[in-house]
Amino acid sequence: MGSATISVDEFQALEQKVLQTVELIKREREARASAEAACAAAKAEVADVQAELAAARAEGAAAQQELAARGEEIASAEAAYVAAESEVAAAQTELQSLQREREAVRLRVEKMLASIEEVL
Repeated sequence: MGSATISVDEFQALEQKVLQTVELIKREREARASAEAACAAAKAEVADVQAELAAARAEGAAAQQELAARGEEIASAEAAYVAAESEVAAAQTELQSLQREREAVRLRVEKMLASIEEVL
């Protein structure tokens, strides 16, 4: 068995390499911890954004349903308006007919009164 002797300079160089390696490991662990924290924060942010997106989609669906309901109300109101216009037109036609009939009756009554006055 040979005896291993290391010079002071070699020992110091080895010690320096060990210290550098320890420092490198410390920096790597700090970087890893920082990266893991950033990753966890990013995952939490992604989860928040996904929740907001789901809420926005639900709100959009509700808005679409509301819009569809309003569209149905508008269509119903338009149909009622068309029906009312038709009724108004029919009422105007009937009113004109009644006015013509009234004028005809008035003329007949005037003729009858004139005939009665002639007789008296």
